[in-house]
Amino acid sequence: MNTTDPQIVLGAMDFGTRVDPDRAFAILDSFVAGGGIWLDTANCYSFWTDPSGVGGASERLIGAWLRARPGARSVVRIATKVRQNPLVPHSWPGSAEGLSARAVRAGVEESLGRLGVDHIDLLWAHAEDRTVPLEETVGAFGELVAKGVARRVGAANHAAWRVERARSLAREQRVEPWTALQLRHSLVQPRPLTSLAEAGHRLLGAEDLDLARSEGLAVWSYSTLMWGSYVRADKQLPQTYDHPGTVQVLAVLNDVADELSATRNQVVLAWLMRQGIDPIVGASRVEQIEEALAARRVRLSDEHFARFDEAR
Repeated sequence: MNTTDPQIVLGAMDFGTRVDPDRAFAILDSFVAGGGIWLDTANCYSFWTDPSGVGGASERLIGAWLRARPGARSVVRIATKVRQNPLVPHSWPGSAEGLSARAVRAGVEESLGRLGVDHIDLLWAHAEDRTVPLEETVGAFGELVAKGVARRVGAANHAAWRVERARSLAREQRVEPWTALQLRHSLVQPRPLTSLAEAGHRLLGAEDLDLARSEGLAVWSYSTLMWGSYVRADKQLPQTYDHPGTVQVLAVLNDVADELSATRNQVVLAWLMRQGIDPIVGASRVEQIEEALAARRVRLSDEHFARFDEAR
């Protein structure tokens, strides 16, 4: 896996929709003040909430914040994604943008316009598109890196074998390969062989970690704090997490949090970062991102790790 120190990544999915501009600006300001670097968004965020029925609100809000904060662009790095934005309002997945070369170029051009930047620090393929030859997608991403429009490229919600196949194709084409993975991961795990309710989500698995460690790829995780379920009684974990292992892991989480004088969320984030994973954290209030950034100071021991493993 990537040898750089893991980072807390600020997830901006709800900015401009569920999180209004004033609160979003305050969260972004606090994130930067606390030493945060990476912002994660997507061109489709959040079409399912926006009355317009299409994405772009999150990128527009980040663009407005950058314009209002001279110098901020030199401090933050921006990650965004193509694939999934509805091309026809309120028509998803029927009109979801794909990963053809034309779609990738058009999607990135529109993202640059909304963000008001001349390059994207990490461009993700948001999900697979098996209607398009992988060679074409790889070539399009490589072309953007060659032009300086994207600095790095990665794959979100892709099977490990597809990522490795794409990396092989990139070598053949002599273009920049995908060097980062983004998948769903957290301390609690669903029952094996059960389906996730959230469309498009793909869980981080042993194959993905094996690939990342073998090839030196960065790994970012989303839904890391399970939408507040670790700390809020009114936010129940999805049904597929209802099994004895969850109960036992949560009991250990409570004990470890007490021992370290940390919050449960901070322990979960520290558990991920100790494995070299960069956790994406969504926030709707300043206190939430402050809590998340403080997780960088939480130190889990080998013994803590063993207790979590034994509880599963």
